[in-house]
Amino acid sequence: MSQSNPSVAPLLVPPAETLRDQDAATIDPAAHAVAGPPVTAWALDGPDLIVYAENATFLPTLPDESFTLIYVDPPFNTGRTQKRQVMTSVRTAAGEGDRIGFQGRSYATLRGDLHSYDDAFDDYWSFLEPRLREAWRLLADDGTLYVHLDYREVHYAKVMLDAIFGRESFLNEIIWAYDYGARAKSRWPAKHDNILVYVKNPKTYHFDNAEVDREPYMAPGLVTAEKRARGKLPTDVWWHTIVSPTGKEKTGYPTQKPEGILRRIINASSREGDWVLDFFAGSGTTGAVAGALGRRFVCVDENPQSISVMSKRIPGATVLVSPDAP
Repeated sequence: MSQSNPSVAPLLVPPAETLRDQDAATIDPAAHAVAGPPVTAWALDGPDLIVYAENATFLPTLPDESFTLIYVDPPFNTGRTQKRQVMTSVRTAAGEGDRIGFQGRSYATLRGDLHSYDDAFDDYWSFLEPRLREAWRLLADDGTLYVHLDYREVHYAKVMLDAIFGRESFLNEIIWAYDYGARAKSRWPAKHDNILVYVKNPKTYHFDNAEVDREPYMAPGLVTAEKRARGKLPTDVWWHTIVSPTGKEKTGYPTQKPEGILRRIINASSREGDWVLDFFAGSGTTGAVAGALGRRFVCVDENPQSISVMSKRIPGATVLVSPDAP
């Protein structure tokens, strides 16, 4: 396995000094990190990582063909700032809250940090293309890339990925369909995302359909009792709810993806002990699910709010702070 020469000397935050208790807006790499070995010296046998870095600079420090699975959920280029405000409710004395709940009980709503990121680029594809080329380099021979986008850019991404990976390496376009939120009245409401799936080598890629969660048959009367009990293998259209605003998964980070989507991807395209990479890690769903399934993971993001959320969500990971971190 070849290795690239690291251009960044990363800083390793000891587990006892992670950023989970830091204010996300005031992360100071120099104050909270100590010198550590270059990534190429230990990435394949080191700890699970949360990396605070600009991914275009950090990815070249990783060894070639290190990851069986890469999942990325890049900004969708909507041209607007994405925001989420964390809200919690606490019980109050009768009549003192701002809303009434079950059995007439009073609750007060507490508003927390407003997480946001800029989802607009003057030249979106010059931003994304070099990162996808790095993904090709970092995938193992049996590896798979999942690129999560929506209708705005997915057709351009398909052409770009055909050029990078080769059209023969295109495996699927997965449609994640959901039904939640506001509905347009002047056009068909958009209620799905697109996930493009490419493999490094179309002859050797790993795919384990036995590990994938099964779904109920839509016409159970047309199949045997044995098949009904087992369920059917999902198609390339996945019906799955978004992260519930009141569910235990909710972190408050914008565009957080549900664990069920990542669980299906990770089970199908990696094995226990394999390394998984997400370099637009956001709320850390990839790392949380990969760790729970016995995979190793590297989650990279340049947003300090993301690092704060991930370090709380995945307390067992080591936080790596690159000197070039914003």
